[in-house]
Amino acid sequence: MTVALTSRRASDVRVIGLISLAHGSSHFFHLILPPMFPWLKAEFGFNYAELGLLMTIFFVVSCIVQAASGFLVDRIGARPVLFAGVGLLALAALTYSQSTGYAMLVFGAVIAGCGNGIFHPVDYTLINHKIAPVNLPYAYSIHGVTGYLGWAAAPAFMVAITTIFDWRIAFLAAAALEATILLTLWLGRNRLIDDVQARRQESETHHAANNPSGTPMSTFGFMRLPAVWLCWIFFFFSMGATTGLQSFAPTALFKIYDIAVSSGNYYLTLMSMGGAGGMLLGAYLATRLKVPERIITMCFTVNIVMGLLLATGLVPVEIIVVAFIVIGLGLGIAAPSRDLMIRNATPSGSSGRVYGIVYSGIDLGAALSPLLFGILLDINLPKLLFIGVALLQLMIILIGFKVSTLGQAKPA
Repeated sequence: MTVALTSRRASDVRVIGLISLAHGSSHFFHLILPPMFPWLKAEFGFNYAELGLLMTIFFVVSCIVQAASGFLVDRIGARPVLFAGVGLLALAALTYSQSTGYAMLVFGAVIAGCGNGIFHPVDYTLINHKIAPVNLPYAYSIHGVTGYLGWAAAPAFMVAITTIFDWRIAFLAAAALEATILLTLWLGRNRLIDDVQARRQESETHHAANNPSGTPMSTFGFMRLPAVWLCWIFFFFSMGATTGLQSFAPTALFKIYDIAVSSGNYYLTLMSMGGAGGMLLGAYLATRLKVPERIITMCFTVNIVMGLLLATGLVPVEIIVVAFIVIGLGLGIAAPSRDLMIRNATPSGSSGRVYGIVYSGIDLGAALSPLLFGILLDINLPKLLFIGVALLQLMIILIGFKVSTLGQAKPA
């Protein structure tokens, strides 16, 4: 028995390693374009509104593709969709490197959005069907940590290569990196096979157990389930809060506390590192305590308090860095419990399309949040950034309890 368990754990580690490598690369590609804005502005004369629109295009396309790609995952399997997504990211970086004007950058953003949109349906389908239940919190944790590491690595990677060579070489290097990741996934392809027929049977069995009439669930039948849309709203608010901080916290700190924007960006880096460390602790807590809604509530309650304190303008400057580390820890600790709670609340077997719809809320939140908070900063109301983020996190707590209730109501 011990040998079997050890072998299963080793297999799980290899699978989550491959999935997390791909996930980290998707987050890396979230941030290969923004660090290049100063160089692109100097090269082509674009204004920041035009450059910012490229990120909006990226996330809107990703939102649409994410909702649609889940159906493809359930039809042909996760592995070919994963390979296509990674390949599209490499192609997007190659397109950026050859850009001669705004149209090619838009085209690259569309390609990148198509590539990015496949990752959550693919990743969570593979994790939920190939990882032993006892190892799921750790799998969610490592998966999330690599996302934070991808965010942290991209600006340093792109700026360093641009400084030594130029921005075109930086994008070519990003394309080469993604191509190397695709090759690694291809070499480990046998570990990434998921049984589409088994998942389809699981979905039908789950539906039959919850539908006494015996009427089979249609392809879009899962969209009538309240849990699906509550999870979508949960992720919309969650990413809206996170993206708001990532986009405008340095500017808000400058306006409120007269802290240099460069220092504000340093605080965001520490927040991301706190998030990565928090996810490792969060996996342990999720496994031991098995009360995801309580863990989420405690973490976001602390973050709400931190946000409201920052909004007062009275926090000593030397304490602000601590507040951002605490916020990062809270986000990270909550993440494995969040993923476990979502898994418990969503219908079995239809994971591709369910996760595609649910996680599209992330992209839409990322697309709309900067627009809303940007308006608040434009009219010189920086304190409302932290207050608004606190309100979004309060909504996350309330929705989280409702999602957890639905998960507990599911039959074993």
